[in-house]
Amino acid sequence: MNNHIISHKKSVIDALRALNDLSGVALVLFVVNDDQRMVGTLTDGDIRRALIKGAGVNDSIETVMHRDFHYLRQGKGDDAEHIKEQKAKMMKLVPVLDADDHIVEVIDLQRFKTRLPIDAVLMAGGKGVRLRPLTEKTPKPLLEVGDKAIIDHNVDRLIDYGVRHISVTVNYLADQIIEHYREPRGGVKVECIKEPTFLGTIGAVQFVPKFYNDVVLVMNSDLLTNIDYEDFYLHFRQADADMSVAAVPYTINVPYGIFDLDGHNITGIEEKPAYNYFANAGIYLIKRHILEEIPKDTFYNATDLIETLIRQKKRVIRYPLSALWVDIGSKEEYTKAKELVKHIGSFS
Repeated sequence: MNNHIISHKKSVIDALRALNDLSGVALVLFVVNDDQRMVGTLTDGDIRRALIKGAGVNDSIETVMHRDFHYLRQGKGDDAEHIKEQKAKMMKLVPVLDADDHIVEVIDLQRFKTRLPIDAVLMAGGKGVRLRPLTEKTPKPLLEVGDKAIIDHNVDRLIDYGVRHISVTVNYLADQIIEHYREPRGGVKVECIKEPTFLGTIGAVQFVPKFYNDVVLVMNSDLLTNIDYEDFYLHFRQADADMSVAAVPYTINVPYGIFDLDGHNITGIEEKPAYNYFANAGIYLIKRHILEEIPKDTFYNATDLIETLIRQKKRVIRYPLSALWVDIGSKEEYTKAKELVKHIGSFS
C-alpha cells in the first residue's frame, strides 16, 4: 500500500519515478497532505495530459492531481454495491479511509473481485460414505479435484470475493482438515470448529465462537461451483430477505405420453413432457440473528431451518443459480468434477 502513497509536496518528476516503480501493477498514486490525510489521486495519464497543457516536471503534483476521487469509508455501511459501481468504472485500486481521511487499506480489484461483508461457514463433517473406499482414510473435502482439495476450491473462491472470516466445521477424520488449515490460506486464517457429534447440515454452526458480520454464508464443503457470490449477496440484500437459498434448475424428462385424467376418463394427453424444478444447491445466505433458531446440541439440517422460517412467516427466497455446480456425493459426480476442471482450469 505504501508504494502507492505520495506526499503532496512532491514534484511531477517525483511522481513519474514513483509510478515507474509500480511497473506491473495499477499505475495510480494516492496523494496525502502533511497530516497523512488523502487529498487526491494521480495517474500517468493525468501527468501526460498536464505536460501537454504546459506543466513542468518540477511543478508540484498538487497542480495536476485529481481532487475529486473515489474511496470507501471504513466502518460506514455496506461497501459491496459501491465496489461494484467502481469496478464498472474500471477502477483497479480503491482506498479505504478512516473518519479522518487517513488511508487504512487499499483494495486491489485486480486481485479481489469485491469485498463482501459476510462471514462464511463450510460444513465439512460428513463421512462421504458413497465415495468409499476413497474416503476411508481421507475426508471427502480433502479429495483432490485438479491440483487442490475440493474444499480449497470453495475457500479460495470466497477469499477472491474478499471474505476474511471463514470457518470450517469438522467431525469425521477432523484432525486431517485441522492440519490442512494450520497455516493461513491466501492471507486468511481458516478456523476449524470441531463438532462433538454429527449435527446435520447446519447444526454445527452453533459452535462458531464469533461472527464479525450481520450476514453469514453457510455451504456444504463438498460442492464445486463458480457461483457469483457478489450477485448472490446483492440479490439477498436487495430483497431484504432473512434467508436466501441458492437453487439449481432440475428438469425431469418423461419419455412417454402422459394422460390427463378425470377419474377413469382420459381428458387429454401430453407427449413426452418435461417438468422443470429448482433443487437445493446447499449454499445459503442467512441474517446472523436467524442462526439463533438452530436448537442446541440437536441434529438439525438446513432444510429444517428453511421450514421453521417459513412457518414463522420470515422472508425465505430463492436465488436461481445458473453457474457451474457439482455436488460431489458419488463416484460418478467426483469423476465429472475432475473432468470439468481439466477443461475450465479451476472453479475458483
